[in-house]
Amino acid sequence: MPADLSSSATPSSNGAHVAYRPDIDGLRAIAVSSVVIFHAFPALLRGGFVGVDVFFIISGYLIGTIILGGLAAGTFRFSTFYARRVKRIFPALLLVLIACYGFGWFELLAEEFKELGKQIAAGAGFVSNLALWQEAGYFDTAAETKPLLHLWSLGVEEQFYIFWPIALWLTRRNRRAQGWLIVIVGIASFALNVFTVGSHSVAAFYSPFSRFWELLMGCSLAFLTLERTAAAAKSGNFMSITGALLIAASFALVNSKRVFPGWWALLPTIGATLLIAAGPNAWVNRNVLSRKPLVWIGLISFPLYLWHWPLLVFARLIEGELPAWPIRAEAVALSLVLATATYLLIETPIRFGQRIPGRVAALCILMLGVGYAGVNAYQRDGLSFRITSMASRFTTTRFDTTKSWREHVCFLESSDRAEFGSACVDSGHGPLVFLWGDSFAAAISPGLRDLQSHYDFRLAQYTASGCPPLLPADARDPRCARVHQQSLAALRETHPDLVILDANWISSDLASIKDSIAEIRADGVKNIVLVGPVPQWNDALPNVYWLYWRKNHHQILPPRSSFGLVAGIPELDGEARNAAAAAGVRYVSALGVLCDSDGCLTRTGAGKGELTVFDRAHLTPAGAKLLVDSSVDQLLIPSVAPPRQTSSGAM
Repeated sequence: MPADLSSSATPSSNGAHVAYRPDIDGLRAIAVSSVVIFHAFPALLRGGFVGVDVFFIISGYLIGTIILGGLAAGTFRFSTFYARRVKRIFPALLLVLIACYGFGWFELLAEEFKELGKQIAAGAGFVSNLALWQEAGYFDTAAETKPLLHLWSLGVEEQFYIFWPIALWLTRRNRRAQGWLIVIVGIASFALNVFTVGSHSVAAFYSPFSRFWELLMGCSLAFLTLERTAAAAKSGNFMSITGALLIAASFALVNSKRVFPGWWALLPTIGATLLIAAGPNAWVNRNVLSRKPLVWIGLISFPLYLWHWPLLVFARLIEGELPAWPIRAEAVALSLVLATATYLLIETPIRFGQRIPGRVAALCILMLGVGYAGVNAYQRDGLSFRITSMASRFTTTRFDTTKSWREHVCFLESSDRAEFGSACVDSGHGPLVFLWGDSFAAAISPGLRDLQSHYDFRLAQYTASGCPPLLPADARDPRCARVHQQSLAALRETHPDLVILDANWISSDLASIKDSIAEIRADGVKNIVLVGPVPQWNDALPNVYWLYWRKNHHQILPPRSSFGLVAGIPELDGEARNAAAAAGVRYVSALGVLCDSDGCLTRTGAGKGELTVFDRAHLTPAGAKLLVDSSVDQLLIPSVAPPRQTSSGAM
């Protein structure tokens, strides 16, 4: 919905007289109501989105009247024009953007908040249509989760407000040239719309160049009205009835399956043009559009448009699906309340109240600040510390992977050189446990380290991201080949008493693990353990906490839960068990330790406890300790390492 200019103006500050027409406010009401109904209850009015096109006509007519009239009278000033636009558009828009940011801070996941930040920045910069042009279409499923999607139309209008006043000012000394300018640019824009809508539908929908013709149709009506001030009373009724029928036909015939805008956009735009051209005394305008309820909806149409879509989207995000119709009805009712309050308490005082020096500058600075907040949220990946902070109300997750996993030394990232440090094998002469695998193996290393306080063994850690312990060594990529060559060299040199294999297993890995096991056996290792897959979540576990909190009326995710679990892990656990049995090695079912019929552990320990994983599946040190402690026998630790002697003192 565009930022419609107020038709309630009397003589404008530019000197152009814009007589108040209640019927135009009534037409606004029809336009905004159709859009709101389409968004809330699309099955009731499948063509309701064309209300935006009606608004383009209204805005083009009013903006054209102000500019053309001011230029003709010699009173048009760019500074005054843009100051009026700021006072008209910024107050309500700022309020909605700030409210969306505040809601998102407390309720949205990191990725959702990052996307919202991008939308806020684009909305504050009036380039939402250009941002959306690079993404998905207006009717795509993803559009239903974008709280500020509707600001695309505001972007089109503001871009028109930048270009069109300058174009008309350059032709101010020649009315005929102004008329031809409107006609030529309008036809070119409409032709671009028709030629691109079939092959580049998203561009045709969002591009200002394929939308300007709608505003120019309204502007052309303003030009003709100023040239011929005497209305044709005899044709007024016919024009108003025809216009109303065309708009009604567009609601009935246009839908998301049509190629739009294209030729179909002529139905609502010609209809709106005819209704405005018919004049306030035409039958439909006087007896329908000028009714007080419609006029009032028209007066609050801009804030109503701004509020209704974010409320519907946030309701959908909280519910996790399309909300039931009573919830959508409540969102529409709340948008009406907020629109009324915004109009009475924010818009009207700022636009028509006492003049305050610096008011326009203050609004511009605030808009820049809001835009920066959006950019910051986007660049900082949705400020994910908000989610970790929320989850920490119920749990703690305090550890540093650099230290716990021995990053860049015994756990190599993809950016590291494929060279393990000399400290990856504990010094001494006790039994040696050799841990070989990827980041999932690195994640259980803190549990094995903790176990050293109870059993006398040394630990060797050779782990690298994205490199499960598969042979031949070049099975994954050259980097993994170099990693595994070093791992095998260390294994042959140290002669470990026990080798533990762990990774983010997939079926194909398990089918070929036998080759790695055969190579380890050939090097003289008798004790080999395969650790199976851990439970995985659809999102990072802190995010799952947030999702559960948001969806279940601020209830805490239980210590055991199946909410948000990835399906298929039990089947993978069975494959891993079979692979271990076929290779004749011991198997540790991580799934069996961490999950039961009530679900999988989300946190462990007394009190607040600690999260078992910090992302989708990597164990925290607390989760690793639980896994290792609960499967110490299956890990064969007591078989290869004696318990440490504990001293007892006499009282």
